[in-house]
Amino acid sequence: MADKVRIDKYLWAIRIFKSRSLATEACKNGKVKLHDTSAKPSTLIVPGDVIDVIKDGFRLKYKVITLLEKRVSSVLAKPCYEDLTPEEEILKYKSWFIGKAAPERRDKGTGRPTKRERRDIDDFKLYYDGED
Repeated sequence: MADKVRIDKYLWAIRIFKSRSLATEACKNGKVKLHDTSAKPSTLIVPGDVIDVIKDGFRLKYKVITLLEKRVSSVLAKPCYEDLTPEEEILKYKSWFIGKAAPERRDKGTGRPTKRERRDIDDFKLYYDGED
């Protein structure tokens, strides 16, 4: 096992990002910080380091426990880091997903909505979500 691992490789290995290129891009755009300073993709990390990640508008925080060089299943990746994300960010993340799991359905055979029906649906959604 290595003493140090690239930060982009580690974030990909523990499944924070779907691909290594996404992890590299996040580092280049300043969305990954190591000890409160922006991290380049080639920055080396060691166990005990704290990584801040901004992903999809959410601020996530992780502590490195064990280094990984290759991508593993989420079950094997979980003990390799400690999630230090603040509670309010976790609640914000969960509230964002409420009601978004199932797609909207129409009765079979009714076809696509007409322009008028679409406007009615959009108006209903705006009213229901509490937006103006």
